[in-house]
Amino acid sequence: MTALPVTTAAVRPGAVVRIGPLSAVVRRRQVLVPAVGAAVLVLLSALSLGRGDFPLGLADVLRAMVGVGDPGQQFVIRELRAPRIVVGVLVGAALGVAGALFQTSARNPLASPDVLGITQGASAGAVAAIVLGGGALSVPVAALAGALLTGALLFGLTWRAGVDGVRLVLVGIALWAVASALVDWLLTRADIRDAASAYVWITGSLNARGWEHAVPLAVALAVLLPLALAGGRVLGVLQLGDDTARGLGVRLASAQAAAVLVAVGCVAAAVAAAGPIGFVALAVPQLALRLTGGSRPPVLASAVLGAVLVVGADLVARTLLPEALPVGLLTAAIGAPYLLWLLVRGRRRSTL
Repeated sequence: MTALPVTTAAVRPGAVVRIGPLSAVVRRRQVLVPAVGAAVLVLLSALSLGRGDFPLGLADVLRAMVGVGDPGQQFVIRELRAPRIVVGVLVGAALGVAGALFQTSARNPLASPDVLGITQGASAGAVAAIVLGGGALSVPVAALAGALLTGALLFGLTWRAGVDGVRLVLVGIALWAVASALVDWLLTRADIRDAASAYVWITGSLNARGWEHAVPLAVALAVLLPLALAGGRVLGVLQLGDDTARGLGVRLASAQAAAVLVAVGCVAAAVAAAGPIGFVALAVPQLALRLTGGSRPPVLASAVLGAVLVVGADLVARTLLPEALPVGLLTAAIGAPYLLWLLVRGRRRSTL
């Protein structure tokens, strides 16, 4: 089989890439930002592998990764730190993709799993499993079920021959309030030890993450991420408005439904693996949008920057602070002021 020729034509502000009968415009910043982000991610991962209660040099880390050297060092690197970092990378990527899809389909920068109640629904499922005695293995399953159920309710209550961004946010806030009340009610009737365990989980943490958490999440992303990337052109057309999208031949209802379903799947898989790590899906897509200079949050850059944020926050939380903290607390400390800034900015624009 002969390979299809690949050609590029210089245009501003990017280049047209043609692979046989297919063509697309590739802008330099859309390639540069993920590439630089990936390099930063590799650097942070290498630092995280060597830092901790048992510090190791770069040479020791490399030997342990390839299976040579001291058995104790191999155990620390390959069984304790590497799974934690891999889960952090995958969770950050999943949340970044979910945020980009939600914000693009709703055309609203506030549309994220944290605001729409999906992460809180997952928390309700996990807390129910902890309080009602479902066992350790049932907690991720209950979180997955809670996220999927909340996503289904959000989709069903919002859908009116399409997804309206304002209605999506309003319905999501209502679902968040219901799920939050359910979590509070479960905690009030829980045993003190179960309540403490539930509080640790609902903050979002990478502590004690192993390969059993990384593998299912990797499988889910292997399916969902290509679907999200494949819908990039359609997502770009959605930014032009409903009438324009229909005029260009886009099946608006199907495109919005597909984007929301893929986003819900990403959130459900991420929360089931590490708990509700807040505000990553809210802040990262807007950061990626400003760095790439496009018209919508880019999926690939959001995935890479989400992974960078989670791995970097986890490294800071467990090595630089006086006391090791769950990564969700640090991301919330970053994301909550950003949410307030978005609200103030939107209010100022509405008064102009």
